[in-house]
Amino acid sequence: MNKMIIKVPFVDLKLQHQYIQTQLQQAIEAVLEKGDFILGQALSDFETAFAAASGTKYGVGVASGTDAIALGLQACNIGIGDEVILPANTFVATLIGVLRAGAKPILVDCDPQTALIDLEAAAKVITPNTKAIIPVHLYGQMVSSRQLLDFADTYKLLIFEDAAQAHLATRDGYCAGSVGIAAAFSFYPSKNLGAFGDGGMLLTPDPDVAQKMVRLRNYGASQKYFHTESGTNSRLDTLQAAVLYQKLPYLPQWNSDRLKIAQQYDLELAPLATAGIIPIDNQSDTGHVYHLYVIKVDETCVLERQELQEQLTAAGIQTGIHYPIPCHLQPAFTYLGYQVGDFPQAEKLAKQILSLPMYPGLSSSQVKEVVAAIARVVSMDSHSQIPSPAAIIQR
Repeated sequence: MNKMIIKVPFVDLKLQHQYIQTQLQQAIEAVLEKGDFILGQALSDFETAFAAASGTKYGVGVASGTDAIALGLQACNIGIGDEVILPANTFVATLIGVLRAGAKPILVDCDPQTALIDLEAAAKVITPNTKAIIPVHLYGQMVSSRQLLDFADTYKLLIFEDAAQAHLATRDGYCAGSVGIAAAFSFYPSKNLGAFGDGGMLLTPDPDVAQKMVRLRNYGASQKYFHTESGTNSRLDTLQAAVLYQKLPYLPQWNSDRLKIAQQYDLELAPLATAGIIPIDNQSDTGHVYHLYVIKVDETCVLERQELQEQLTAAGIQTGIHYPIPCHLQPAFTYLGYQVGDFPQAEKLAKQILSLPMYPGLSSSQVKEVVAAIARVVSMDSHSQIPSPAAIIQR
């Protein structure tokens, strides 16, 4: 069997670690020497540093981004009887976090240009039980802070940010994690700031929320063996925090590298717009941190998304789909009562979006190779399978 040759990987974590390998090893060895593996000094240092870098006061490290949402909502006193608005086109962790907090998720559609939550749609589902909105800063682009704050003020709602893909993103003068009552982050290895395993954090400007989160992550204990909350075991371990603390100073440069790569993609892909290859719109200028670079393969393209992805794979170009099935159509959540057609923009995007390789260290020549492969595939297919206008309309 011939092994597939990967010319351009979807992500390459080795590149960012190579030139700081000594620092990472020293940080890990320091924890090994000290032996404070749980709730150690490196965790406190990282919590303080990441909160400051994100423009807020308190950080509480937990075991995952999902826990940051679930426990964070509980720390904000959101639970049974409360409704929480969130977009249908997010990773299921957002939805699972709401459910684990005991609240009722209210899904809404998205803007087809940015893939971000549609606040006009959100306004239509507000009831007396609606307590919060979770804006998902998808792909590294923040939902407009100004619009969010106006929305929350108008309807008297809490803003709980899902910033799992938006480390140090900015918009309207705010940094991701500094807009609302709290924000959840993930440090999954492929994130802009990634650990060597799972990890997450809640950021908040509110000392009461922070202190409750500290208790909830550690069995609900306000002091050892004295439990004032029904908490759980969800702590960002000291080794992971030490790694993240060493990587944090490099994050602005890595984000800048991602932006430059995205700008090159934008430039190189522009001629393919007439062929139906349309990048997700950046409305944040340099504030977009491009955790992912996502294109739409729209109705005017001679290929459907799956065909394009398969041919790129055959050409040695790895891609991804974020995400192929909206939350409301996932089998696990049919009991929520949503159906096909409830969120047409999210459903349409799920069939069109394709994430291209994106990571610090991706070279200019690799970007050119990715775009050239797309152009070649679309061009070849257009010469052999030019669809009729009727066919385009049907698709």
